Amino acid sequence: MARLGELEHAIMDVLWSAPRPLTAREVRTAMPDRDLAATTILTVLSRLEAKGLVARDRSQRAHRYSAVDGRDAHVVELMRQALDTAPDSTAALARFAGSVSPSEAEALAEALGEAMLRRRKEGG
Repeated sequence: MARLGELEHAIMDVLWSAPRPLTAREVRTAMPDRDLAATTILTVLSRLEAKGLVARDRSQRAHRYSAVDGRDAHVVELMRQALDTAPDSTAALARFAGSVSPSEAEALAEALGEAMLRRRKEGG
């Protein structure tokens, strides 16, 4: 998954925040600080759909768009890709752990503990 361009990210922010699928017009309305043509929004939504980030519901005249996964899933995928490019993933993880705030370190330690427990229960 490639990093998102600035406009792609802005549109994904709208979709991630939306309580329901949105039309392209609704996406455009949700970004009042930008003067974008409807065709521009549709083009970006099509590109995001091709990247597997957006689902399109074609059951109505005005198609509705929604994020395939949440923002957290996207961040996880980006982090996983970054880690996969490191020649020494252990060193990269250690350096990352040293760069987080104390509260983030606590959350990370808790998440790792829960993940380890889950894996033990699953036998893996």
